[in-house]
Amino acid sequence: MESNVIDTVTLGGSVAAIDFSVWSLFLRADVIVKAVIIILLLASIWCWAIIFEKIIGLRRLNSRSTEFENAFWSGLSLDELYDRIGSQPRDPMSAVFVTAMQEWRRSLTKGMRASQSTPTKVQERIDRVMQIAVMREMDRVERYMTFLASTGATAPFIGLFGTVWGIMNSFQAIALTKNTSLAVVAPGIAEALFATALGLLAAIPAVLAFNKLSKDLDRFAGRLDSFAGEFSAILSRQLEEKD
Repeated sequence: MESNVIDTVTLGGSVAAIDFSVWSLFLRADVIVKAVIIILLLASIWCWAIIFEKIIGLRRLNSRSTEFENAFWSGLSLDELYDRIGSQPRDPMSAVFVTAMQEWRRSLTKGMRASQSTPTKVQERIDRVMQIAVMREMDRVERYMTFLASTGATAPFIGLFGTVWGIMNSFQAIALTKNTSLAVVAPGIAEALFATALGLLAAIPAVLAFNKLSKDLDRFAGRLDSFAGEFSAILSRQLEEKD
């Protein structure tokens, strides 16, 4: 009886003596587990950088688009607004406007209104270049969103791989020492669970941010499409007046 009590006290003391801090867990981990931890940490840092960049960028884009819309509907002529913006649009909406105006001016300069079908062809070209501009601008705004989705989908499995590898190391330690005490098993299990925790730490913010940012980007894309449709209608009326 006394021997069992002594063994229990000794075991408890040996487990308590093991350092379970994050840094100690990393240092004691196997090379594979260390690689998994480093990958997940880098992925998490990069995800947070993307999240902050997208949040700030979307606010800036919406603010600049609002400024452009105010100028667009202020009563200025299209040519005056185009000359004011020049060849350096500050936001996707003004970029769509500049692209359409460039095609509009090229069409009128070349005098491509010789037949009844010309206004329709000009309108089709303008609509096509605006659609291409919207797609190009949205591709630029949505850059790095794929990384958020990929991290959210794969980080838990990468962490799980580190967990499985750490548990395998624990079983190997048991086999080598022929000792099933908690002092032998605890470090390996702690390292394994640490990898799982990092996987979830990287995946959960990535998934939440991807869903939120995707919704905001879809709303902004709808805003661009609405402007393109309104601007197309304005140009169509002007083409009919010039015909």
